[in-house]
Amino acid sequence: MKFHSSVIFVKDISISKKFYCDILKQEIETDFGNNISLKGGLSLWQMQNNHIINDNLKGVGNPNKSLEIYFETDSIFDISYLIKESKIKLLHDIHEETWGQKTIRFFDPDDNLIEVGEKLEIFIQRMYKEGLSIDQINKKTGVPENLINEFLK
Repeated sequence: MKFHSSVIFVKDISISKKFYCDILKQEIETDFGNNISLKGGLSLWQMQNNHIINDNLKGVGNPNKSLEIYFETDSIFDISYLIKESKIKLLHDIHEETWGQKTIRFFDPDDNLIEVGEKLEIFIQRMYKEGLSIDQINKKTGVPENLINEFLK
């Protein structure tokens, strides 16, 4: 068996489609109306009232926020600006994680938790420009020195 993709059940496919395509810059691979597959393995499904899943999961969502949908970006500041301009509900603004990556977390139209973080090579390069040595970056991030050197070429 092989993992194929993840599905997010949404209340309104048109609102979610706009959010994921316009805000998170995802591209549609296939669009079947109430079922959209995005390039990268994420799908959006508008749940039909008479579907077996809806019948069995009525009222069940992600109330304890135990799932996070994660994206990476070259420009964390651009996405932060877009999120704020779009008046999207934030969990937190740009924050530097203990390993040095800058992240921002917010909620999609169905209140699913979204994280956007800097790509690995971006935050490695940033830390180096900020004056950290390769050894210091290795200790902070856990990224092997040979990979750090590749990112700094």
